[in-house]
Amino acid sequence: MQTLTIALLQFGATHSKEESLERIRKLISRYERIVSEADLLLVPEYSMADPTGQPPEAIAAIAEPLEGPWIGFFARLAREYSVHVVATLYEKSKAGGKPYNTAALIAPTGELLAVYRKIHLFDAYGYRESDYFMPGAEPAKLATIKGFRIALAVCFDLRFPELFRTYALQGAELVAVPAAWYRGPAKEDQLRIIAAARAHENTMYIAVASQYNSNFTGRSLVADPYGLVLLDAGRGEKIVQIEVDRESLEEARRQLPLLKLRRPHAYKL
Repeated sequence: MQTLTIALLQFGATHSKEESLERIRKLISRYERIVSEADLLLVPEYSMADPTGQPPEAIAAIAEPLEGPWIGFFARLAREYSVHVVATLYEKSKAGGKPYNTAALIAPTGELLAVYRKIHLFDAYGYRESDYFMPGAEPAKLATIKGFRIALAVCFDLRFPELFRTYALQGAELVAVPAAWYRGPAKEDQLRIIAAARAHENTMYIAVASQYNSNFTGRSLVADPYGLVLLDAGRGEKIVQIEVDRESLEEARRQLPLLKLRRPHAYKL
């Protein structure tokens, strides 16, 4: 049976890039066995620093290029543990101005397999992410890990089904979603419901690694192609692990051929 072992790193970044990285290091050390067994490790959005309450200039000041030391750390981690890593960073734009909110998929060789710059910025619930970042312009290139076709999205993207349908039509079987899901009334339920919906309507797996601190919910999760939440990390800082399999994916797509039953000509979009 073809399987993929996914590890979700759930932690709370601070306002300091150095302190945030040290928290990640400590969790990796504490859960070393899980990391070493994983095929894919997901790190949350905003992992460089929690931007909440900070001015945009403070976030721009810590932004780095993809070739910088932040991604360098995760490339070394990928090589050391022979694991694919989805890392996040505030990516310095070559054109200057605001950085991007970026996710990068790193191979066990340290090579960058895919880069995704968050398209849908979180200008909602009183927050203005567009004050901090430039939006990305295109979906990520799909990558293959142990036979599974993998795509990338980031947090607020979950509320935009068009992106996930685009990935599904390109052949994606799992979308890895780093997140920093802000706390608030019904927000934990929203994360669970929306992630499950994206998984079910596209008959794919959705894996979400979310921040956890006084600002963010935690509740990292993996949903299956039937929309069932197979893993919910709850609250607290931790690394959790689950194995997903191709047989269940293919069976779901046989039972629910949703992608084949679409009628695009009837939709007025």
